[in-house]
Amino acid sequence: MKAAVVSPIEPGDTGSSQAVKAQLRLREMILAGELPGGARIAEVAISEQLGVSRTPVRSALMRLEQEGLLEALPNGGYAVRTFSERDVADAIELRGTLEGLVARLAAERGAAPVVLREARACLQRIDELLREPALDDAAFSRYVTHNEKFHALLCEMAGSPVIAQQLERVVNLPFASPSGFVIVQANSPAARDMLVIAQDQHLQVLDAIESGEGSRAEALMREHSRIARRNLREALHGTPTAEQRPLPGVQLIRRRG
Repeated sequence: MKAAVVSPIEPGDTGSSQAVKAQLRLREMILAGELPGGARIAEVAISEQLGVSRTPVRSALMRLEQEGLLEALPNGGYAVRTFSERDVADAIELRGTLEGLVARLAAERGAAPVVLREARACLQRIDELLREPALDDAAFSRYVTHNEKFHALLCEMAGSPVIAQQLERVVNLPFASPSGFVIVQANSPAARDMLVIAQDQHLQVLDAIESGEGSRAEALMREHSRIARRNLREALHGTPTAEQRPLPGVQLIRRRG
């Protein structure tokens, strides 16, 4: 396995701050392909290269293992994980199942009016973005922010800390977040059309929740997650275009033949 080489962290930070910075630095390098799949990351070596003690490095590596980007090695240390296409598809499917459940519970239990209003306002902001014939980078970034906010509000509507905890774990899995594959189509001519379809599904889900239609809300939410499955196939098997942005971390996914 190749050894990792990273640049040092500025001195003077607290231990917890150093741990967060180390975590962010390593995650960025993994997703950028600077640390390829299978690269061995040893605690002592990283500590020396970052110029910090082993305690924050140990914390950073443990968090990245929990995120799923690293795997612990039998003889100590960590390695950058790779993922099969099926792994990623299963993670997306699991998110869709859990989000379908929270949508159904929100409809059946009755979501708090203040959260419903916030979700409706979030979708109105997306509508405003999609009125433009084309989206520039800034608008696309705002879409991602509003999209992730809406999905978080859906989870809040269910009023279930247990499900929220499980969904948070799934969303943090590599490539499984609601906007995990949106970036692939950012500059594609079809990007706006894809987002319009997703937005229509958002609106239908929220309408079903407000109407107390649990089964319909669940089915719509599970269907909504299939957009990410389609984007996964496009990212791995589609013909690249000059407009397409590379998906961060795509090099970690092992393609099916």
